[in-house]
Amino acid sequence: MSLDVSSLVKTFGEKTAVDHISFKIQNPGVFGLLGTNGAGKTTTIRMILGILEKDDGSIQWNGKPVTRETVKFGYLPEERGLYPKAKIVDQLSYFGKLRGMDGKSVKKAINYWFDRLKVTEYSNSTAEQLSKGNQQKIQFITALIHEPELIILDEPLSGLDPVNADLFKSVIYELVEKGKFIIMSSHQMESIEDYCEDLIILKDGKTVLNGNLKEIKSSYGRTNLTINCKEEIETLIKGRGINLISKNATGYELKIKSDEQAYSLLGEIISSKIRLDKFEIREPSLHEIFIEKVGE
Repeated sequence: MSLDVSSLVKTFGEKTAVDHISFKIQNPGVFGLLGTNGAGKTTTIRMILGILEKDDGSIQWNGKPVTRETVKFGYLPEERGLYPKAKIVDQLSYFGKLRGMDGKSVKKAINYWFDRLKVTEYSNSTAEQLSKGNQQKIQFITALIHEPELIILDEPLSGLDPVNADLFKSVIYELVEKGKFIIMSSHQMESIEDYCEDLIILKDGKTVLNGNLKEIKSSYGRTNLTINCKEEIETLIKGRGINLISKNATGYELKIKSDEQAYSLLGEIISSKIRLDKFEIREPSLHEIFIEKVGE
């Protein structure tokens, strides 16, 4: 199975919301769809789902054009949508049957997901009686109940407390192990970095970065230096061609051109008898790459 998005275009009046975006998802796993608000992420998702008509380009699943009728997708939208006054169990049964499931299969799936997401006790509650986090769990179930091949998650961890965020993460890992294809759109770079092998970053409807995450990070090299210490070292940094990115309560984030620069600074710090709590040369994080690319 594979998803192939090629030269996708969508305009609204004079504005080009999606401008010739292309990417491929060829293996099960999580693909990151990243960008700031207004970058074109949701518009791209809606075209993949067939909710919006594309103006140009192609979207193929297993080599065949995608239509709402032919492809078994699951979708968790950023703007959640449950019937506020209907019982949860009735809503899930309704959504499952809309996806072509029979009554027995729906009941089995509901019981499984109620137990897996720890919401069994709320089966006869209405959506408006649930907390925001539990509403999100129910919405998550609507995206998974019919065992979709491709699952699109738009800000799935938004608003979740740490316990429920970890629960969602464990479910996503399980889905990947089952061979599911997942597109995840999120502002939480650390979550994307945990999951994704491949990603695309959009800005103003255009692609600014697309590829394998490990290869992208490796291409930047080990150009970031983290130093944690309680004493001021800015005077030691100056004049070395090292850029100070940020300073916080624990220390410094620096941009270096080579390991030699870092080790030269380390020698000066040691000579000055300054105690170090941390000295780490590393590749940039996805968050740092994202800020650099969308800020250009």
